[in-house]
Amino acid sequence: MSTSRLALLKRLQRRLPKGELRLDDKALEAHAGDRWFASHRPEAVALPRSTRSVSTILRFAHRHGIPITPRGAGHGYVGGCVPVRGGIALSLDRMNRIKEIHPGDFVAVVQPGVRTQALQDKVEAMGLFYPPDPASRSECSVGGNIVTNAGGPRCLKYGVTRDYVLGLEVVLADGTVCRLGGRTHKNKTGFELARLFVGSEGLLGVVTEATLKLLPLPPYRGCLAVGYSTAPAAARAIQAIFAAGILPCALEVADAFTLAAARRRTGSRELEGCEAMIIVELDGQPETVRRELRRVEEAARQPEQRFARRGLGPEACERIWQVRREFSYSLRDTGLTKLNEDVVVPRSRLVDLFEFAAKLQQKHGFPVACFGHAGDGNIHVNVMVDETAPGWRERSRRALDDLFTQVLRWGGAITGEHGVGIAKKRWFPQAVPPEVRALHRTIKTALDPKGILNPGKFL
Repeated sequence: MSTSRLALLKRLQRRLPKGELRLDDKALEAHAGDRWFASHRPEAVALPRSTRSVSTILRFAHRHGIPITPRGAGHGYVGGCVPVRGGIALSLDRMNRIKEIHPGDFVAVVQPGVRTQALQDKVEAMGLFYPPDPASRSECSVGGNIVTNAGGPRCLKYGVTRDYVLGLEVVLADGTVCRLGGRTHKNKTGFELARLFVGSEGLLGVVTEATLKLLPLPPYRGCLAVGYSTAPAAARAIQAIFAAGILPCALEVADAFTLAAARRRTGSRELEGCEAMIIVELDGQPETVRRELRRVEEAARQPEQRFARRGLGPEACERIWQVRREFSYSLRDTGLTKLNEDVVVPRSRLVDLFEFAAKLQQKHGFPVACFGHAGDGNIHVNVMVDETAPGWRERSRRALDDLFTQVLRWGGAITGEHGVGIAKKRWFPQAVPPEVRALHRTIKTALDPKGILNPGKFL
């Protein structure tokens, strides 16, 4: 860090409440990366407790051209909060209050640092429901969910984070505070500006408060886990469930490599001999859930079925979901590095994707583990890399080139939940046409003319 930059940062430090701007090595190291592989230390870490402080920081940074990298809980998978240009890592972690839950209006007003599960637990205790459920919901923050438009298994029936954002308080690059949208469930006054910031990955502004839509809590849940000896059998079961006119709350699928790793971690005997597994969840009134679960069992029944296990009620459902929550940890247990690619394909291409993943494995020599949200085609294709093998970086890059090229040929997308960040920056020009990239840059320049917000990412 230059002497002049240090002097500027110390000036900013004096303008903020004590402890809200740190320059010590421990803080810098702790805010250098996320769950991806890139890491770069910032020159300072801002830990504001209020919108006023966020505005002060951005106004100062804008005036002096200091890069700002907004940060949620730091659990992203694409390097989105890595401060690749140094400057200030702006953590919203201390802004973690649930400010209001209004049962009559069916809204919650929260600060960005609130953990997703903490919000869900609180509203469910009041008979309300906030559906978005990323796998890391106990650790990730609502603000991070908003700027990546996070989803999760339940988005099949209930939609993703953007579908629950009614209003936002956003601080722009120059420190201007804007309140966008509101607390009504319908609002067509001007442009949908609040949603412009959903999925913006910290490139357009900093979210300091969110007004979120809530739903009535479904009174009952039912789950079914089914294992198959072949992957095509699982695909046929998924098609049969939809053909029966049933819209599950969630419908997940996992492949043979994932299940073998989960069996080793959990010791589950029922996973033995399974090449594929689906998990289906239904919610609603008790009698409706029981009736539809019987129909799901019939639709999912295939000659290659190895086991079927149902769960009725929240505790039994959670026992079934526990296996799904072990998938990522099970893959890490293999000792290989997991390149987690959250691709999306049209639902009719699920079998094609699993078959292509097998070909990818044969061609490039890496194990490939697939699991995820079968209901909407968002499958996590995990290229499992041995970092001790010669040339693994270039080989894995070629494998991902092949994966993303094929997904785009099918009309899919290179990311469904995690965002672009640094990890997918290489493929952004391939995924987005030139005129649309130009539109991105126009919006970015209008809102952040000096380019201080999260520089070095996909724009």
